[in-house]
Formats: sequence, C-alpha cells, structure tokens
Amino acid sequence: MKLSFKYIVLGASIAALTALALNYMLTQKSTYQVSQKRDINLGVPSVMKITDPLDAKVILKDTSIRKNWGITNTKANKAWDITLGSHDIIVAIIDTGIDVNHPDLKSNIWVNPGEIGLDSNGKEKAHNGKDDDGNGFIDDVNGWDFVNNSPNLKDNHGHGTHISGIVGANGGPSGDGIFGVSPKIKLMTLKYFDPQSRGGDNLKNTVKAIHYAIENGAKIINYSGGGLEPNDEEFRAIKKARDKGILFVAAAGNERSNSDLNHYYPANYNLDNIISVTAVDSQTQVLKTSNFGESSVNIAAPGEEIKSTLPNGAHGKMTGTSQATAFVTGVAALVMANNKDFNYAQVKNQIIKTADEYVSLKNKTSNSGKLNSYAALAIQPDIPATGIPTIASFPRAATSNSQEGLNSGNSNLELVLKALNQPFRQSASSFDN
Repeated sequence: MKLSFKYIVLGASIAALTALALNYMLTQKSTYQVSQKRDINLGVPSVMKITDPLDAKVILKDTSIRKNWGITNTKANKAWDITLGSHDIIVAIIDTGIDVNHPDLKSNIWVNPGEIGLDSNGKEKAHNGKDDDGNGFIDDVNGWDFVNNSPNLKDNHGHGTHISGIVGANGGPSGDGIFGVSPKIKLMTLKYFDPQSRGGDNLKNTVKAIHYAIENGAKIINYSGGGLEPNDEEFRAIKKARDKGILFVAAAGNERSNSDLNHYYPANYNLDNIISVTAVDSQTQVLKTSNFGESSVNIAAPGEEIKSTLPNGAHGKMTGTSQATAFVTGVAALVMANNKDFNYAQVKNQIIKTADEYVSLKNKTSNSGKLNSYAALAIQPDIPATGIPTIASFPRAATSNSQEGLNSGNSNLELVLKALNQPFRQSASSFDN
C-alpha cells in the first residue's frame, strides 16, 4: 500500500537507507514525506577522544574536536570548563529510536529504575515480561517504541541516534568516539517514527511520547518533527509538560518558509516552555531549507553537515533544523546542571539572552541570536560578588557575518568582562555523578 505523505523533510531515499544500514557511506540528499501530520526533519550521513571518567582538559586536548564545527562554533568546548553536565538531567529524545549499544552513547542512556534488578521470582525485571513499576509499559528499560508498542528502541533510520549523539555522546570507553554538547546526561529514548513501519500515526505517537516523558522524570524534551497544522491533544500535552516544569525544545522546521506567516507546530504553539530553533551554516546564514521568523523562532544554532553518532556504532553527518535543535537541548542540559535551582523559564531565558547577535539573523529569529554555549553558562543573572550585571540589563552586541562569538570581540561575555575590567570568575561547577 502506498503511503500518503504530506510534509517535506530533509532525508534519504528508501534505497539509500538500506545502504546507510550497511556502510553509512551516503553522500546524496533527497526528500521524502511522512504521513499523519507530523514529519521527522531528517538529515543525511558521511566519518571524530576522551577518557573515562570524563575530564574537560582531556576533551579539549582532542584534536578531532576542531573537526566538529558545531561544538567549537557555539563555544561548547569552552563551556566544559564550567560544567560537563550531570547525570541527574534526563532528556527525552522523541525521534526514530537509538542504537542502545553505541559505545559513545551506551553509558549515557537513561535506565528506568523500576525495570532493573530481580523480581520476586528471581528473574531480571528488564526481560520478565511484566510491568514491574506499574507505569503501563512492560520492560521499558530505556524508553518506549510507540510505533510498534515495544521496548525495542532499534533505530531503523539513524536520525534518532544522530540527534542523541549531538545532545549527549560521551566519546565511548575506548576514547576514539565523539562527544555531544553535554557529555554527562541521561538520554530517554521515545520512538515515534519508523521508516520500516506502514500506516503509523506519528501525531498520536508524539502525544503518547510526551506524556511518557512527563510521567517518567524528563526535565527536557527534544522534538525534531512537526507539521503545518496545530493539534489540540499535542498542545495540551506540551502544556502539561510546562505545568510539570519541563522545557520543550522544538525544530523550527525545514519548509523553506517564514514561520511568522506559515506557522509550524509544535514549535509555534503559544506556550512559554517551547524554544523554537532554526539552523545556520558555519557562516551564520540560515540554511535555505530552514524555517525562520522574527516572532516565531527563538534562536539559531549549527545545523549543516553536523557529525554525530549513527546506528551500528558508526558516525556520520546530517543537516537540518533537527541538528540545530539538538545543540540547544544540549546547552539547556548544561544550564540546568550548572544552575540547579533554575526553572524552565529561566533556562530558556538564559539561552536566548546570552546568544550572540548577528546581522545575518535579523528578521530570522526573535533577537537575531545564535547559540553561545559558553556565555549561557558564564554570564549569570545575579552574581553580586563580582558585580556582573544581569542578563536583562546588559546590552547585547551585534556581530557581523565574518565574526564569531568570543573570537570576534563582540560577544556578550567579553563585553561584560570589558566593562568590569576584571577576569572572569566561574560560577559553581557541576562535575558530578
């Protein structure tokens, strides 16, 4: 039966997906669409050292970090001097699944505490076929597959594994892998789309996944899908997440459209726990495929040819607002780890207000801002001991297309230090767990 498709997404052809599963040597880009009113903003694959326990100094000595332009462009490598994140921060990745055995991800994958250990019969709870924690899902050790109603999180596309790696890969035990924005984190996998399944309802799966995240301890939800039509159940699910204090980071979409005129959901629901993210290239130009909007998009982040993890222990590149969204999610996790008393609104404000302003992003995002991971951690809203002004009161600096954040001399952080004429004093570090 031929699928009914509606929304254009960046991705790979079905034939190319087979090749991806074999050797991840895809180089071509194509588009295909997903049914049931919620697409998955797909990207394309291409091939990045740290030891255990994680140490920022070890990470920064890794020469391959310079090849991951998204990390250096957003100053995440500088942010690691302040915090690497925390295993207390649970991030729900609603996507295509994950490679649970990927060496760069395995130790950062969330484990449901109610589904491990031995049951009353001496059997492993993880595989005993029972709902041991009474949450309505059997053997949901690392999350749930809402497409096939199963605890098997196998990623038959690669997108979910790729996004998970950008958010929280940790290099793997052998030290030859890659790492994401928040190397210390817990990744809860919620699968809502599978290219090998037919007739799935992506929108309903999305709503179910959001509720699972709410009920099982997620602090941040990362969502790369969307569509042009709003949905009341989806809106109410994200509103419930807001009421539970959960931040929802959403892709602005790959419709080549001005979202101020043509809204894209869920990114454009009028809910203050949503951060809408568009994608830029290394020159801070919004990608031609990416949505934008002065009032509908909050921030921009790297989204072109981003290296990350792929199924079967592989690595590769993908492009799109999905990748940009994952960068913002990773920084949100770092901010939460470094400011344990922050609520979702404070985390969102911290990320947006510390972004670097670029002329090229004028009328593209709400504040012409591109993500600055370091500034999001280093500039604190209230540090009386140093006299650093609040984020809201300090003027943001415009940055030209040829200038890059801290290196340009025009970042928020550098202006703060210039005004104070004193070196930066780091806030409390969060090298825990």
